[in-house]
Amino acid sequence: MISTLVYLLPLYPLAARAVLEVDLDSNESIKQAAAQVAEDLLTYYHGDEPGQIPGILPGPPPDGDYYWWEGGAMWGALLDYWHWTGDSSYNNLSYQSLLWQAGPNRDYVDKNWSFSLGNDDQAFWGMSALIAAETKFQDPPPDQPQWLALAQAVWNEQTSASLRDGGCGFGLRWQAISINPGFSYKNTIANGCFFNMGARLARYTNNDTYLDWAVRTWDWLVDVKYIDDKWNVYDGADISNNCTVIVKQQFSYNAGILLQGAAYLWNYTSDQVWLDRINGLLDGIENVFFIKGVAYEPACEGGVCTADMLTYKGFLHRWMAYTAQLAPSTSGRIMPLLRNSTKAAVAQCTGGTNGRQCGFHWTSGKFDGVLGAGQQMNVLGALSSLLVLDAPVAVTNKTGGTSAGNPDAGSERETYSELGPVTTGDRAGAGILTVVAIALASTSLWWMIK
Repeated sequence: MISTLVYLLPLYPLAARAVLEVDLDSNESIKQAAAQVAEDLLTYYHGDEPGQIPGILPGPPPDGDYYWWEGGAMWGALLDYWHWTGDSSYNNLSYQSLLWQAGPNRDYVDKNWSFSLGNDDQAFWGMSALIAAETKFQDPPPDQPQWLALAQAVWNEQTSASLRDGGCGFGLRWQAISINPGFSYKNTIANGCFFNMGARLARYTNNDTYLDWAVRTWDWLVDVKYIDDKWNVYDGADISNNCTVIVKQQFSYNAGILLQGAAYLWNYTSDQVWLDRINGLLDGIENVFFIKGVAYEPACEGGVCTADMLTYKGFLHRWMAYTAQLAPSTSGRIMPLLRNSTKAAVAQCTGGTNGRQCGFHWTSGKFDGVLGAGQQMNVLGALSSLLVLDAPVAVTNKTGGTSAGNPDAGSERETYSELGPVTTGDRAGAGILTVVAIALASTSLWWMIK
């Protein structure tokens, strides 16, 4: 996933307009506030309108701010919202979108998005399909793609040697297309998503092949020092230097995706090593990504955040909440932190024409003038995650799961090089990727590499 720059919007006059209000001691109040945030989030979605593409947010640039992956992430956030609050208002949209974007080979790969297709992008759609399986979301008819099989297709395809060659050993490349900028970069988020999906598939199917790959992925991340001995989680490195010149930027979703995966493995295996890793990651997360108990994105909050970065706090809140449920010994540590951070998040939701939309800078205590889908997803995730301990735990195929799987899914799909002619949007996206890659290489990354 590579994102466009966000645009700062003017502050709207707030006279006679209600801010977002919530009593965090009341589950009903939390649900009501979350429903308002969800309603405002969906104002950014037009895929259900005539002539629009189901499942995606406006984009990719230059047609809109959002790349393909963020639509998949939004449906995952809305599935968690449904599961934790019981509000099914957006279930039909989620169902339609996750099926529409499955692609001709039922693997969340489509030529229309090929020039912005990272392995992490594909995985975000696959992880949303996994949420559908784990929450017993409505199963599609037998002739349609199935949630579990979709996730298995994504995971299977990412075991391909062609996405893991070229140096630095076992790790997965960031980009899925060889001509894309970033194909030579092996980063934490692509490998973290693969680790996360493997952990969840192992638990859901009771198949330790997924576990073995997850363990190997974790070990690789440690071996190349993307996870250090102080539980810092760094972004990645290029294979041209055998992944030894590490980009030491830290993003909350990198640590969060590993935390949730480790929680699934603890819940599945009861192996103390995973609980130790959960607590270590929590140490790092609290140290790096919270200021006085409020979520903070240090990589960009002192400057300009990309549209991608504007989604990360919501992922962090949701994945920490999953951890509190799957590894109950951590709940006493996690839930008060999430509550405090959510309180700050809600306090700055005073923007937009309705006076209740949310910004990104939660520590400031006031609306920052930056509106967007990511900001709404963040606060939606923060509010709804407070209800996690009252919701059913993720199911498996032995505890009520009904989604049909296919362990060979994805194995026979066309190769990435055979995806076909690219669209105008693809070419524009490729140009933007190239400009971003050059700009980062020449001006932004030098100070992060040590």
